[in-house]
Amino acid sequence: MNILNIFLLSTTLACLTADAVNIMPTPSRIESGSGGLAVEGAHDIVYEEATEPLGREGYELEVKMQGITIRAENDAGKYYARVTLRQLVDQSENGTIPCVKIIDKPKYAWRSFMIDSGRQYQKVETIKGLLDRMAMLKMNVFHWHLTENDGWRIEIKKYPKLGEVGGFVADGPEQQGFYTQEEIREIVAYAAERQITIVPEIDVPGHSEAALKAYPELTCSGESPKPVKKGFSPYLYCGGRETTVDFLCDVLDEVCALFPSEYIHIGGDEAPKSEWKKCTHCQARIRELGLKDEHELQIELTNRLARHLASKGRKAICWGDVVTLPGQELEKNIVVHWWNYRKGKDKALKEGIRRGLPVIANSNYYTYLNFPQKHKWRQYNKSRTFDFRTCYEKNPSDIQNPTDKQREVLLGMGCCLWTDHGLTEEWLDRRLYPRIFAMAEQMWSTAERLPYAEFKAGVYAKRPLLEAMGVHGDWDEEY
Repeated sequence: MNILNIFLLSTTLACLTADAVNIMPTPSRIESGSGGLAVEGAHDIVYEEATEPLGREGYELEVKMQGITIRAENDAGKYYARVTLRQLVDQSENGTIPCVKIIDKPKYAWRSFMIDSGRQYQKVETIKGLLDRMAMLKMNVFHWHLTENDGWRIEIKKYPKLGEVGGFVADGPEQQGFYTQEEIREIVAYAAERQITIVPEIDVPGHSEAALKAYPELTCSGESPKPVKKGFSPYLYCGGRETTVDFLCDVLDEVCALFPSEYIHIGGDEAPKSEWKKCTHCQARIRELGLKDEHELQIELTNRLARHLASKGRKAICWGDVVTLPGQELEKNIVVHWWNYRKGKDKALKEGIRRGLPVIANSNYYTYLNFPQKHKWRQYNKSRTFDFRTCYEKNPSDIQNPTDKQREVLLGMGCCLWTDHGLTEEWLDRRLYPRIFAMAEQMWSTAERLPYAEFKAGVYAKRPLLEAMGVHGDWDEEY
């Protein structure tokens, strides 16, 4: 039995009774007791072994008039119990928290939030703030999109121009900069203290102009990418040069040294092949390997990187584009990141099932939190808007009653905040809140789904606390 002495402080927000415990995400089971425990003063938290199977992140939190007991199988469960306890304290007004027993465990092992630091660079303290709020919502994977056409954001010692040049190719507000390896280690450690694993993304072969401007010899032509006025950039890493594979493996070696995650994301989406079609190196490689087309050349490159990661004990994540076209099989250490519901519905999910590959459910309808709640944010047409209720009730990624085959492959669920169209730091929270509460509920809660009105009331009750923290969302969603 381990005892930790802590000091609890009430933040005096809203009256709380045992029958009105407002914990988000909703716990699996809440049993009300009688009486309450004063929150001011020192209290012993007693840690015990779990008395029922709760899994790696499950916990049992019991508040009695005599004190607080947490039962869990490991540190992750203990941490999430303390997150729940913090919510109880934050809701107290009369100097006590109710006597209550909460038994809880997550629906999914993978519960991710992604920030796009490639298009827009965020300060280290901003990243830490996002991690803090992820922890409050019991999200455990921070998917960090670190490379884009607009910026390369990670220092690579062997190729210093990636940061020194690639980090400064764009000239808009908050589009210049990269994270040093020292800063990345600091952020990784900060996340780990909050039971969050950081999964970095190095996008291959597309979304790579920043790297190609730093090292133009990696393009098909050997020249720096030309400006692209509209659509996805055709300038990719050359798929026919062996030097491309050497470069990417070198980068992944340093990435693996910085991030202890079992998973490394290698992109794979939105890669037009017009340059590959006229590239002598790419066409020679296609003939040499007996491939059908440029898509199969991308799969060959993807598989080589996946094998390299496998040699280091890692798994590769790829956007669903790699399975939505016919072609050769993917390495078995590849995870399919299903995203493009807008164009392909659940095709990537079905292909993941057919191929026996793990799948992360993260459809752009409705987990892309950069899409506006209402049609007033720039550069998005009305078809891409979705409100809080739609997010909660109609999210295709929220598979409430999965089939046996779906259950076999679903690794978990994610949500994304892309920063295109100049989404600077001051706008991030406006995009995230309150809809990210719906994401967290769908990722974590195994309880019966609350009616929308009840769920909304619980979420909106958190608004004063968030605003006291300086978090200002887009709460006015009645329209």
